[in-house]
Amino acid sequence: MRELLLAGTRKVKEVLLAEQMDPAEILDDIIDLAHDLKVPVREISKRRLDAESRTEASQGVVAHAAPLRDHGLDDLATGAPGGPAPFLVAVDGVTDPGNLGAIIRTAECAGVTGLLLPRHRAVHITPTVTKAAAGAVEHVPMALVGGLPTAIADLNARGVWVVGLDAGGDRSLHQMGVADQPVCLVLGAEGEGLSRLVRQRCDEIVGIPLLGSLSSLNVATAAALAIYEVVRSRADVSGRGGV
Repeated sequence: MRELLLAGTRKVKEVLLAEQMDPAEILDDIIDLAHDLKVPVREISKRRLDAESRTEASQGVVAHAAPLRDHGLDDLATGAPGGPAPFLVAVDGVTDPGNLGAIIRTAECAGVTGLLLPRHRAVHITPTVTKAAAGAVEHVPMALVGGLPTAIADLNARGVWVVGLDAGGDRSLHQMGVADQPVCLVLGAEGEGLSRLVRQRCDEIVGIPLLGSLSSLNVATAAALAIYEVVRSRADVSGRGGV
């Protein structure tokens, strides 16, 4: 909620608070921000607030806001003028909202410049995803694409190197040659991995070395490792040191 108000990327129509909430500093911050932005604040009963909320636990605060902007594939693949080379993340078949939220949170912290979400076979931005992302959805540009294989082909045509992350990768994650070039990491669903067409369209497939007894990582954990491997590689090339 606080990040929604701070980011200023979409219009907030009103903020609803549950009546008789215990005092809290974060709550005071939200109220002050809403007043500064001239956003109406209303107190309603907890029962009404829960009915307004689309998550299991509203935590006593709900906002009515405009939808997130769809930035489009063109904008994400091009990047900002004078900015860093595009660093994109795409999800293939990730259906758990908690995992997607965690991926978005990591992406924002690591400076990912855009996220690609397929219209089908993947969870979209829901209140549960937003909550798990801890405000990161307000800062990471996103594009909803009709089909991920087609989107990957478009990225290839624009000079974006597409790396699929899969347990059956040809090379180790640490051997990615991404450095400072435009790159898109593609993350597959837990268990199923990357779909056949997506795998075929990727420029390379890499895997994470697993040295223990288990055969896989949670997709959000795997995403964090892969994303920060790109960050480390870029930092080494730019002379800023590793992560």
